[in-house]
Amino acid sequence: MRFAKLEIGIELFTGIIEATGVIASIQPCTDKGHGGLSLAISAQQLDLSDVTPGDSIAVNGVCLTVTALTHDSFAVDVSVETLNCTVGLDQPAACVNLEKAMRLSDRLGGHLVSGHVDAVGSVVKLAAVGESHELIIQVPESAVRFLAQKGSITVNGVSLTINRTEGRMFSINLIPHTLAMTNLKELIPGARVNLETDMLARYVARLLNV
Repeated sequence: MRFAKLEIGIELFTGIIEATGVIASIQPCTDKGHGGLSLAISAQQLDLSDVTPGDSIAVNGVCLTVTALTHDSFAVDVSVETLNCTVGLDQPAACVNLEKAMRLSDRLGGHLVSGHVDAVGSVVKLAAVGESHELIIQVPESAVRFLAQKGSITVNGVSLTINRTEGRMFSINLIPHTLAMTNLKELIPGARVNLETDMLARYVARLLNV
């Protein structure tokens, strides 16, 4: 008996960063007809042995499709629409957070993340508090309704828990391990970050038409 291959039309991530990489080169995609950018990303710390062209990798929280790869790097195309809705993908030599799409058998260590950025936030503060750091981010008014104390949010692809909210701002606690494994340690006041709000919160808001 033969079984049909099950294909799922959405890629999901956990928000647990597997490695950081560097945008090694940026080229215009004018020859491909969509006017975006083609990025080559050096990913020496990321295991690419199970990755093939067509697979998805979240780069700073943005789900992108691998177009080519070597043993320690991969290429992706970024559309104009994606560039308009995100930050950090057009910066040569930028350090980026990387996560391969999850498999149904994987442990969900963070929360369900789609890799579709909802808003761009601005860092207000990053300061040491004991052994950890407090990160305060301001969001656009359109994202405020999706923020909840002890709720989940993704910052540059990193699954984090909101400690408190105040107006358009929220704060989170960054433990030393998170800082060591991600590019969040490079943030300074005024830096812009990709935000993905909790998927369930978005669907509830849609159902309630709020």
